[in-house]
Amino acid sequence: MQPVTSRFKATLQLAALYFCAIAAGWVFSRLNVPLPWMIGPLILSASVYISGLMTVRVPVKTRPFGQMTIAAQVGLAFTPAALAALLSLAPLLVGAAIVTAILASLVAVLTARLAPMGLAQAFLATFPTSPVEAAVMAERLDCDPAPIVLAQTMRIAAVVIFVPLSIYALDGWPDRSGLIRGGTFDLWGNGFLAALAIAGAVVFKVLRISNPYFLGPLTFSAAAAAMDFHPAAFPPLMLSAAQVVLGTWLGSTFRRELLRNGRRLIAASAFSTLLLLAIVSAFAVGVAETSGLDWEVLVLGLAPGGVTEMALTAKFLGVDLALVTAFQLTRIFIFMPNIPWIVQLVARFEVRRNANRKP
Repeated sequence: MQPVTSRFKATLQLAALYFCAIAAGWVFSRLNVPLPWMIGPLILSASVYISGLMTVRVPVKTRPFGQMTIAAQVGLAFTPAALAALLSLAPLLVGAAIVTAILASLVAVLTARLAPMGLAQAFLATFPTSPVEAAVMAERLDCDPAPIVLAQTMRIAAVVIFVPLSIYALDGWPDRSGLIRGGTFDLWGNGFLAALAIAGAVVFKVLRISNPYFLGPLTFSAAAAAMDFHPAAFPPLMLSAAQVVLGTWLGSTFRRELLRNGRRLIAASAFSTLLLLAIVSAFAVGVAETSGLDWEVLVLGLAPGGVTEMALTAKFLGVDLALVTAFQLTRIFIFMPNIPWIVQLVARFEVRRNANRKP
């Protein structure tokens, strides 16, 4: 009887959390805050977990719904014309990803000096990747994953909050006339898009491809859009629900005990996150000046955030969604296969360096 009662209480707490998250999203939308249905729940969720008011964990299984919904919607931007434009920019996409990796490496070296962590840990904490995947790599190297997850989560949260607010402050309220908006409910069209999202996620999961719940639906949706099959866009209510789910989950990853016991780590992680974001943004603006592309597109495309979150931001701000996503995906496809061996190389270098320092 006790386990049933405990599960019931946990369910009630989660229901209350989501209700408050929706209310926070509504308030932020009334205040004209960019990305309100994600930033509002994120801040609300982080606040209640850091304060200790909430102890029940938000199930990580809720995140795929948000990822799949957003990814399938983003895929609709990959029209034949958009794909042709992206191919012409391939050298810029690859070059920008490599420069971002170099900048992240330099910031990681600085982070290792400022934070109570080794060089390999600092690289995993700084390189733009998923917090979960960074934690898995940390465990393989016998590193403590907790500070890495904290630093990665802080990075994504900071990018999600500061990038849209900064662009909004500089450019004003976005002109979203060219935006792929949520459509009206279309049973067959929405069902087709949902089927593409589910099929893509399942196939990528079976193939063990990284980030299957985003990359799978994105690939299948983009392929359908490129072949002019015209799946119907999800209605606004579903897109808002996806953002609430993602924001609530991300905020729930902030833990009171880790924050209380790691003040130096928090300060170093915050500094390195803002430093990397500032350097990458400055580089993006410089590239925009020489390439003629919109600086907002390059800042979002090069921002060291998650592809889901940056795609959402691009969608809200009404900038070139396909190009922003292409920048983010190029970095993922270059980073993800190479991060493990790079970090292993760094770890071996660190072991040899420490051995040479011993008397």
